[in-house]
Amino acid sequence: MEKIELIVIIGEIEGHQAAGGQSKATKYEELLPKLAQIERDRDVDGVLVLLNTEGGDVEAGLAIAEMIASLTVPTVSLVLGGSHSIGVPIAVSTDCSFIVPTGTMVIHPVRMSGMVIGAPQTYDYFQQMQDRIIGFIEEHCKARKERLEEMMLNTGQLTKDLGTILVGEQAVKEGVITRVGGIREAVKELRRLIGEREKEN
Repeated sequence: MEKIELIVIIGEIEGHQAAGGQSKATKYEELLPKLAQIERDRDVDGVLVLLNTEGGDVEAGLAIAEMIASLTVPTVSLVLGGSHSIGVPIAVSTDCSFIVPTGTMVIHPVRMSGMVIGAPQTYDYFQQMQDRIIGFIEEHCKARKERLEEMMLNTGQLTKDLGTILVGEQAVKEGVITRVGGIREAVKELRRLIGEREKEN
């Protein structure tokens, strides 16, 4: 029987700032060591990532996505409920990604809370961060940069905000997610990828 490690990303992705006391949160300082341990453990055959997140800290989310993408064992993600904002790069960081029919993904520009200094350097920083996110997503799925930017800056879907909501099959049609499916399909695909890897080794 294969040994499959489960990574669960729920609620807010917490970075250097702690999430609110009543908030469900995924703490990146706990997740990164776990991912490093998975890479070192020769008994682990694959990783299943379950997501239901509103997004959160951009740097923490990208760090998690980069760690998952660099694992040598097969990886599969499954979007349950939603994978919004910085959850999008995490969802696409695996070898294959799934979304349930009612699952949602929200693609929008980088936002910053608190006081922001209206200087050219601030806008440059926002643009660099956004370019990093788009670059990562494009590298790990079939969606192209131009289309991702178009969805990010869409003014027609989110009230008083920019962005695009993709539900289930729409995320697959846009090339962001690989397939529509649930836990059964995700585990079946992960086992298939594990089998392929064992044949190669």
